[in-house]
Amino acid sequence: MKSEILGVKAPEKKEGENDQNCPFHGILNVKDETFVGTVVKKDAHGTLTLKWERLVFNSKYERQLKKTNTLRAHNPPCIAAEVGQKVLVVRTRPISKTKHHVVLKVFKDSEDLKKAVKK
Repeated sequence: MKSEILGVKAPEKKEGENDQNCPFHGILNVKDETFVGTVVKKDAHGTLTLKWERLVFNSKYERQLKKTNTLRAHNPPCIAAEVGQKVLVVRTRPISKTKHHVVLKVFKDSEDLKKAVKK
């Protein structure tokens, strides 16, 4: 069991949890590529759909455009993120056909989120 990954402390293991795709309590290794997004959809088998917006400059019209990125990630039972929450996601080996990321942390308040974005 890993106690800390990329500066995020491990949550307590829930009773009966035996998820091998958990970065803290399983055997899943992670890489340094991280994203912060909002959970839009929660599917069966521990899958989340995340979205985040970014601004892109359009030189022809000299305006900012909003672009939306979508990502699917694994949601371990010890973290259990819900729809509408901001989460920290990290890249890992392919878990399935569409999942290549795993949730590391759920942000409780905006102060916690600001600290993570500054890093």
